[in-house]
Amino acid sequence: MKKTSTRLADGRELVYYDLRDDTVRDAVDRRPLEPTVTASEIRRDPLLGDSVAVASHRQGRTYHPPADECPLCPSRDGRLSEIPDSTYDVVVFENRFPSLAGDSGRCEVVCFTSDHDASFASLTDEQARLVLEAWTDRTAELSHLPSVKQVFCFENRGAEIGVTLGHPHGQIYAYPFITPRTALMLRSLAGHKAATGGENLFDAVLARELAGDRVVLESEHWAAFVPFAAHWPYEVHLYPKRRVPDLLALDEAARTEFPQVYLELLRRFDRIFGRPEGEKNPEAEAPTPYIAAWHQAPFGDLPGYDGVTRDDFALHLELFTIRRTSGKLKFLAGSESGMNVFINDVPPERAAERLREVASS
Repeated sequence: MKKTSTRLADGRELVYYDLRDDTVRDAVDRRPLEPTVTASEIRRDPLLGDSVAVASHRQGRTYHPPADECPLCPSRDGRLSEIPDSTYDVVVFENRFPSLAGDSGRCEVVCFTSDHDASFASLTDEQARLVLEAWTDRTAELSHLPSVKQVFCFENRGAEIGVTLGHPHGQIYAYPFITPRTALMLRSLAGHKAATGGENLFDAVLARELAGDRVVLESEHWAAFVPFAAHWPYEVHLYPKRRVPDLLALDEAARTEFPQVYLELLRRFDRIFGRPEGEKNPEAEAPTPYIAAWHQAPFGDLPGYDGVTRDDFALHLELFTIRRTSGKLKFLAGSESGMNVFINDVPPERAAERLREVASS
């Protein structure tokens, strides 16, 4: 992998990640851009104890542009985009409309490929490995920022999820606090460790799932399963079998095997629903909308979680779709949105069975 860092016309950082070591990146962003102005503010809810980012400048972000005006495609044929070069392998750059900025953190965009019509599932093993290396490198770089406490790499895919740019891409949020979801995990870790005399809760969960009937696929270094209390109709958790706190700690064997495992999961997600009865368009129900979310340990000390260190945390990826069956979405209505109590329409055991049924031949 070759890494080349440059600056866009408004001062934002852009980093190329190339497969070939002899690739030269010297294109200059020639757009007449003014410096980016953000109004991101973190407000803490005194009752719930969580934080909300208020970012009014995001109202003006790019919204469903036509393909020939995509800002994530390379700059070519006289059309200038966010990426100055005419082609790329993987690119990461600071978001022009960030939810978090300055002392409130940082937001970056990760373009998985220059091919506008591709998807993560259509990448080669080599391309997927390069994305993994980019996620890892950005996690390392962002962890050194004074304001950053936690780094979150994720992909939103599909208009149903709320994606406004169709180009295959993901994002990275660098938070100035421990997120509420991670805080819950840390509290559970601490409680289980105290109650069992030192057992790690992540290890116990993984062992239980591997011994059960919700395993979706298993390899030498990775395991994917539908969790016992899945929130979403089709939800898969992907764990390295050797517990590590973050992407930085993955060994070479796990990195090498990751593309095959993850690409297979994504391709199964695109096959689980098939076409609605009577539908003649073979692409009617594809691709499946999903969210893919990496959970990594926060950086620094963990005060308030008795006996827990960041090495007790287990890196894992959660992949889920809001589609519950062909042509129907799972909406977060009263119980989910009002009380944070999820009601799942699909038994996790059936979801796991269905995801095994659509395995690649």
